[in-house]
Amino acid sequence: MFRKVLVANRGEIAVRIIRACKELDVKTVAVYSEADVDSMHVHLADEAICIGPGPSTESYLKISRIISAAEIANVDAIHPGYGFLSEKEEFAEVCDKCKIKFIGPSARVISMMGDKNTARATARAAGVPVTPGSDGIIHNEEQAREWAGKIGYPVIIKATAGGGGRGMRPVLNEATLVSSFQAASLEALKCFGDGSMYMEKLVEKPHHIEFQVVADSHGNVVHLGERDCSMQR
Repeated sequence: MFRKVLVANRGEIAVRIIRACKELDVKTVAVYSEADVDSMHVHLADEAICIGPGPSTESYLKISRIISAAEIANVDAIHPGYGFLSEKEEFAEVCDKCKIKFIGPSARVISMMGDKNTARATARAAGVPVTPGSDGIIHNEEQAREWAGKIGYPVIIKATAGGGGRGMRPVLNEATLVSSFQAASLEALKCFGDGSMYMEKLVEKPHHIEFQVVADSHGNVVHLGERDCSMQR
């Protein structure tokens, strides 16, 4: 069992992680931006360290500041929550180099699945059906128009580094394509530090079912069943 865990996130997910650690009698360290000084996760944690100004690009997405906080607090593990750095291969690698346990997938797995564009390619290579979409990253509005024409409206623009519904915009017709592309890319850049986008055919009235599998570093793997993400976050 871990002795002390730093939670590299904020809001609801940080609160849930801290409460789970308390149930296991594990000490917790919260990190926060100047804008979140009075947030609930800051008050719930055993320790709290400020990692920068309000913009997430200057705080929650700054790997060096989070690692510095972890070393100051002398933690033995970091839980990234979801979003922010949770799917950044570089973050998992830095944690490993600093002898801090990253509570999550290995850097190798993140490199395959953390980037949605690469994840699509990996799935296709494995023979898994994927929604029709772009091949690779869409670099500009003109490429977005070309791919939308090939795929056929309606489409959805997605962040390659996205998660939690961030960096996504449905596009029903060409009239809103450019503004949606720009808005999604900007949101992704702010939330994940990466504004890269790709495109898929929009599945209208979808039902999101997630198959949950948890594994540890000792070769133990458990299938936890299915989760209806359309009904439950």
